[in-house]
Amino acid sequence: MESIYEYVAQAGFWRLHRLFTELEIPATAYGVATALERSPAQVAAMQSADWKIASHVLKWIEYKDFSSEDGRAHLDEAVRIHAQVTGERPLGWYTGRCSVNTVDIVAKEGGFAYVSDSYTDDLPYWHEAQLVIPYTLDANDMRFATPQGFNSGD
Repeated sequence: MESIYEYVAQAGFWRLHRLFTELEIPATAYGVATALERSPAQVAAMQSADWKIASHVLKWIEYKDFSSEDGRAHLDEAVRIHAQVTGERPLGWYTGRCSVNTVDIVAKEGGFAYVSDSYTDDLPYWHEAQLVIPYTLDANDMRFATPQGFNSGD
């Protein structure tokens, strides 16, 4: 699994960055705070290309058993690191790991333009005063990492 992350940092990111910048495609990247902290060249490249960098949580760990308090502590630390590394707080949030608390935590935090930790719809909607832009699994890279249902004519 570690080699997947190495591939992204050493090859995959740069290929996409080159393609998107050559074609002048605007982009938003989800950045795990601790990974952004370890990747100053990639952060600088995204910023020079005027990409938006949304938060993809503090660490790439499973959040399903986190309490609301622990989830909020990780959110606060992710925002702190993100702001320190990029020079501004993230306006978008996507944990990307299972947690029933995320949308509520983000809504209560109050500093995000949107949260994408929902799969309940394919259109944006409001949760309390928080805009939710559902994450679509058809555009997620995980579709290539695990077998999907109905993936063949058989």
